[in-house]
Amino acid sequence: MIIKRELEDLIVSRMFKKKIIIIYGPRQSGKTTIVKNILEQVDLPSIILNGDEYDIRDEFSNTNSAKLGRVIGNNKIVVIDEAQRISNIGLTLKIMVDNFPDVQIIATGSSSFELANIVSEPLTGRKLEYLILPFSFNELSRHYGYIEEKRCLEERLIFGNYPEIVVSPELREEYMHQLADSYLYKDIMIWNNIKKPEKLERLVKTLALQLGNEVSYNELGQITGLDNETVEKYINLLEKSFVIFRLGSYNRNLRTELKKSKKIYFYDNGLRNAVLNNFSPLQSRQDIGALWENYFISERKKLLSFRKVYALQYFWRTTSQQEIDYIEEKDEKLSAFEIKWNPAKRISFPRSFRNAYKTAEVFKINRDNYADFLEEIGDGGSQS
Repeated sequence: MIIKRELEDLIVSRMFKKKIIIIYGPRQSGKTTIVKNILEQVDLPSIILNGDEYDIRDEFSNTNSAKLGRVIGNNKIVVIDEAQRISNIGLTLKIMVDNFPDVQIIATGSSSFELANIVSEPLTGRKLEYLILPFSFNELSRHYGYIEEKRCLEERLIFGNYPEIVVSPELREEYMHQLADSYLYKDIMIWNNIKKPEKLERLVKTLALQLGNEVSYNELGQITGLDNETVEKYINLLEKSFVIFRLGSYNRNLRTELKKSKKIYFYDNGLRNAVLNNFSPLQSRQDIGALWENYFISERKKLLSFRKVYALQYFWRTTSQQEIDYIEEKDEKLSAFEIKWNPAKRISFPRSFRNAYKTAEVFKINRDNYADFLEEIGDGGSQS
């Protein structure tokens, strides 16, 4: 089953511009699949080289243009999968793009801190980067149909959107456990020599339990037995490996606005639930509000990323506990979202916010209208 990714056509349109194309994202999010789909679509002589294989690593480490020419041969597209596994890959890619300008080089990697740290400096001005995340609502809606995908909402809230979960639902619980156990910490462990992984696991579980709440590094440290500096380091690494992401607090006009607070969300609901070993149905859960908020905000994040819309994301709260779940800012324009599961629940936006930000658009999101806001960036439904 091939579910077309939203970035596929964009990447094809950017090929053969004398730029290396970097495709990165979490493990098992579909990077290799999108590359294979692109190769079928373009239909030119191509080769895929896997950086996990010893002889490929050996061939590409400390190389030169003559050796690379023999590897490239007559191919017009060269894909280096798991490129971060190759020593000096940044310099190797630079040699390739400088000496073989008519060959399209595509490099994939499993996380931003691996690939970005290795290739960024040598490839300044020579690369285009694309982030592949688990399937979005929009991608699944186009494939299965709008109505059918809406019917799958409970499944998405509990098991998430990783490709193998979607295409093989009969194995979803087993696969999510495997993903959490085998892949969740792999990048961090390999690249950062973490000596006490059990404390990292405890931190991830604590973040999962505090989903959608403001977090304190000091409190997290007390719970996990880590100092504040290590807590912040681990959170940075978890973010760079696409396990979690942070929202900061929006503040511009009011003295009472929180200025340094942060919330943490998971990129995928299923991964969060696997960390807690909780795949119970919605009707028996106490965390449905947090799951719903995480799902909507993470889906907006995918939509912005896939459409290449550079909007900033925040939440808003004051010292008197007035709050708005989610804020987007683009070109000095604000959109404010209150996210509630129950359509019947009455929602009002704080008067202090509306007075301070008179031009902000405000939207009430619930399980009846959410899909409208996951298909388009702008106004997707009723404004309040």
